Amino acid sequence: MGLIYIEVGENFPVIEKDPISRVQLVKYAGASGDFNPLHTVEEVGEQAGTGVIAHGMLIMGMAAEGVTTWVPRKNVKKLNVRFQKMTYPGESIRIVGSILDKKGDNRVVGEVQAINRDGEVKVKGKFECELPSK
Repeated sequence: MGLIYIEVGENFPVIEKDPISRVQLVKYAGASGDFNPLHTVEEVGEQAGTGVIAHGMLIMGMAAEGVTTWVPRKNVKKLNVRFQKMTYPGESIRIVGSILDKKGDNRVVGEVQAINRDGEVKVKGKFECELPSK
């Protein structure tokens, strides 16, 4: 899909991620340096009243991956997200997005969401990208 043809209201293809696994959380802890036991140790999660939860930045990274799958990274100028709900091991995440607005001739604003199979929004955000010249 060429960026020149993006129109307001256009939806991007849905990206389906594999279910969040405990192994993935341990690997992400090592890669990110975030060793908070809330993400890997069941007893700590139980004491917190949440159970083990995924790293918020892991889910944000999935949303960002969605944006850069739809739009070349070099064209993405801004990405802002807000965390909405906790994500738990076993949940499958879908990344969805659409174009919200055009700014002049060469910029568009889009939205991205990471949602589970029940439709709960885990992360939502907006991005701005620059279209290539015609």
